[in-house]
Amino acid sequence: MRVASHAVAGPLVEARALTKRFGSFVAVDRVDFAIAPGEAFGFLGPNGAGKTSTMRMIGCVSPRTDGDLRVLGMDPARDGARIRARLGVVPQEDNLDTELTVWDNMQIYGRYFDLPRPVIRERATELLDFVQLGDRRASRVDPLSGGMKRRLTIARALINQPELLLLDEPTTGLDPQARHLLWDRLYQLKRAGVTLVLTTHYMDEAEQLCDRLVIMDEARIVAEGSPRDLIAAHVTREVVEVRFDGTPDSHVLAEKLRPLGQRSEVLADRVLIYTTDGDATAREVSSNGLSAESVLVRRASLEDVFLTLTGRTLED
Repeated sequence: MRVASHAVAGPLVEARALTKRFGSFVAVDRVDFAIAPGEAFGFLGPNGAGKTSTMRMIGCVSPRTDGDLRVLGMDPARDGARIRARLGVVPQEDNLDTELTVWDNMQIYGRYFDLPRPVIRERATELLDFVQLGDRRASRVDPLSGGMKRRLTIARALINQPELLLLDEPTTGLDPQARHLLWDRLYQLKRAGVTLVLTTHYMDEAEQLCDRLVIMDEARIVAEGSPRDLIAAHVTREVVEVRFDGTPDSHVLAEKLRPLGQRSEVLADRVLIYTTDGDATAREVSSNGLSAESVLVRRASLEDVFLTLTGRTLED
């Protein structure tokens, strides 16, 4: 897998006080971040947090309202066409030509970049094999499965050998097998030197793919770091999940559990106790006169960080 390369001094993407407003609504509020060459960088956040608006500014399809943004060493306001020629974009919704074949989708998209036809043929063959669609090149797109369409969208986005690949919710709606296949392909792209920038709702996806990420909430960045660093900074090493028979009084329960860990959280169906020693805390639950239906000790995850920072209230 070859990647086009142009010398860029410093980060491939750098934002300072980047802001996006739609009338009086602030979608992105003075955010700072930098993405290094060869890095897999993620944007996480609830719906409406500003992730997609940020991605659209990086992709040079939505102008910034304020602040500074450099992509591939250039200013999107002046050099949008030059930047887009060196990007690969996988949008949230597949925008394939469903009445055409897999092969024709690759050929037509390659022509958007003014690539010679022999080059397009060579790259299309390589990329379809890469995403395991080489045997479907003559198939119409419409009847393909969701996973196949997603893989074709990624293959198409690579036809110009981009240095920077933008992926907006790349595996939403896919079954576990299709998700893991895409993870494998994205990991291979990263090893080949492609810089990945993605948004995702899947915490396990972010832990698997991202070297670093930011968590956005209400248009701002509330945390930044590697998945491991974020877990260490915002939650404990382990979490004990306790379920009770019936529905005990949450206030009484919280008081009894508070001494057992660094922090506890009473949910509708269980209690979470954040602790550095899950086994010891589980034993304390049993010896504390609490009648638990089940006690589970698990490793703290990025999902715990996400919910700690952004809350558990559903946002539409």
